[in-house]
Amino acid sequence: MDNFLLQIIFYEDKNFQGRSYECMSDCADMSSHFNRCQSCRVESGCFMVYDRPNFMGNQYFMRRGEYSDYMRMMNMSDCIRSCRNIPMHRGSYRMKIYERESFGGQSMELNDDCDSIMDRYHMSDCQSCNVMDGHWLMYEQPHFRGRMMYMRPGEHRSFRDQGFSNSRFMSMRRIMDSWY
Repeated sequence: MDNFLLQIIFYEDKNFQGRSYECMSDCADMSSHFNRCQSCRVESGCFMVYDRPNFMGNQYFMRRGEYSDYMRMMNMSDCIRSCRNIPMHRGSYRMKIYERESFGGQSMELNDDCDSIMDRYHMSDCQSCNVMDGHWLMYEQPHFRGRMMYMRPGEHRSFRDQGFSNSRFMSMRRIMDSWY
């Protein structure tokens, strides 16, 4: 895993106006910097932004680029309250998904993107996972649509811990170096 400068700049108003806050690492609560955030610019790297403090709530993936009115673009009902940088990963990608919480039920190991666990593995649900290598995005619906959740290496026994009480995840995508 290479370390390089990750940078995102948040702005109070649309079109990069108003006060700004530059962030180069995780920020669990942005409320100390300003009350609202309506645009941002990712200078380098990739970030997940959350509409609640402490990396909770709806999540949105942001790669290098400008987001002049991200609330409208991403159909967000609230502004960014926390953000997490996604480290660059070089090497293999491995994740084991489980049909039920606490690694129960049917399981499958993934090494690449999966646009539908139902079509590929005949699994109707994914409620826990173990990420062995790489960083992944999981989506509620097939074909990488719907709400998403960032999964970093480690065991994830229940997605409820991350604020997804009634969600099921039906597709998974690797966060690749080419996204940087």
